[in-house]
Amino acid sequence: MKLKNEKIRNSDEIFLFLKKYFMQEFEISEDRILPETNLYQDLELDSIDAFNMASMIEMKMDIEIEDNDLKKIVTVQDIVDHIAQYLSHDSILPSSAGQLQ
Repeated sequence: MKLKNEKIRNSDEIFLFLKKYFMQEFEISEDRILPETNLYQDLELDSIDAFNMASMIEMKMDIEIEDNDLKKIVTVQDIVDHIAQYLSHDSILPSSAGQLQ
């Protein structure tokens, strides 16, 4: 997993970072982790898992996820978009960073 001092440059790298996290932390097979994967229904995460995930993201990427934002995150793509938006404000990502395909 990348550390906060390593730059993640685009949405694809954010997705790969999250995919590794889910595979390692929750022992979820790689083929189950897609952008449209629902964290709660498909991966069976609960609110504590979501909180732990947000804490890991905040620590590893040196960003902040507000409680209201965490409540809006339902899919893997939602996390990718939130991180990309946050990082783009710090000029780490190019402004053209968009959704995964």
